[in-house]
Amino acid sequence: MPPPKESIFAKVYYPVGFALTGISFPIVQNYYLRRPYYTGIHRHIALGLIGAVFGYYADRLLDRKWMERDAVIRHYVELHPEDFVQNKRKYKEIFDEWFPVR
Repeated sequence: MPPPKESIFAKVYYPVGFALTGISFPIVQNYYLRRPYYTGIHRHIALGLIGAVFGYYADRLLDRKWMERDAVIRHYVELHPEDFVQNKRKYKEIFDEWFPVR
């Protein structure tokens, strides 16, 4: 079975989130030091880029972790198929036949 396509939101969630976090640190620092929020714009840019790179690699690390976990589970299911029966009962087998009373 081919892997599902990843949405654009899932691709940019970690990099954008970490970049915004990196940009917000100097803004908060400038606020508490009572300076204009755009002071030290080079720090905003640098920490935003560092955050984006960190988010990209965090996303890759988590994807690898989840792929490895899925591979282990898939391998276990292949080794023990008797524990994972595919015959599911249908609703018509569970519920009794129903006749409306008028």
